[in-house]
Parts: sequence; structure tokens; C-alpha cells
Amino acid sequence: MLLSAAGPVGAVVLDGEILRQSGTGQFVKLDPEDVFAVGEDTFDTDHLYAFDEDQNIVLDRAIRVDIGGEMGVIPGGTTVASHYVFFDSVRGRHYGYVYFDAPILGVAAFQDTMAATDFLANNEVVYLSTELRGLEEGDQVWIDDEDPHKLWVYWAGSSPGDYIRVFTEWSPGGHMM
Repeated sequence: MLLSAAGPVGAVVLDGEILRQSGTGQFVKLDPEDVFAVGEDTFDTDHLYAFDEDQNIVLDRAIRVDIGGEMGVIPGGTTVASHYVFFDSVRGRHYGYVYFDAPILGVAAFQDTMAATDFLANNEVVYLSTELRGLEEGDQVWIDDEDPHKLWVYWAGSSPGDYIRVFTEWSPGGHMM
């Protein structure tokens, strides 16, 4: 994949794929510069979505994560890039992955850790039903053991869907804030 040097580059979610599903979805990377809302069943499709939030931010404090980190924490002073991954299906199920341009440091997968890291969104996206974010019982997310750039998801969607925030190391494709 070639990256253009004209203007800030935001291609830090590089790719993704649904490998098995009970619907007709595909991986879709959204552009956060387009105005859209996420949550409250605004998509209702079988697609696996991802978009980039704030990029290459030096954390002014430690943040807690549900997956990864050093004992569940990404320390203050760490430079991170933030990304949002979600599945907003009415009743679908899928297994797939999202691939990033930098290694994954951690994942906020539940409402409390997502709310505590909302300061890293910094985009024009409207976040609805934030109290219902996170994963539902039985959903699974894991960082690939052999390739830390790859995040695996096994999700069963229902209203309002599954939402996580992924933190990667400094992103070579992201802009510096």
C-alpha cells in the first residue's frame, strides 16, 4: 500500500476482513472527516467498521485497558494512536480482523474504560448511546500472538452493537497532534 505525502495521512487502520459470518457484510474503513454518528443502531448492517480517532498523542496520564497494556495499563508519557472498531448488526455474527500500521498496545472493551478514554476521540464523529458501548456477553477480542498489528474479533451483534477502542503505538501513517 502506498501512502501519499500530501497533507496529513490518516491511513492507520490499514485493512480488515470478515472471514466467516452469518450475514453479507464486509470490512469498511470510515473517514472520520465525514460527518456521521455511531451508536443507537445508526448503521444496522453486517459490516465490520473501523475508523481512526486522535493520532500520535502523548498520554498526560495512564489509561486502563481491558486487553493488553502492562498489567492492564498504558502508562502516562506513552505516545498512542486511537481507533474505533464496531459491529452494528441487528442479529448477525462474524469472525474477522482489523489490521493497523503499528503494534496494538491495548483495547478498551467495556463501557467504563471507553468512557475514561473518550478524550482521545478528537474528531467530528457523533457518539450516541455511549452508556451502551463495549462488548456483549460471549463476544471475544484478542491481539494476534504472532502479529501485534492484527486484532481479531468474534462478535454476535444485537442492538445497539459492539464497540471497542484500540490503542496502537506511534503510528507512522498518522498525523502528530
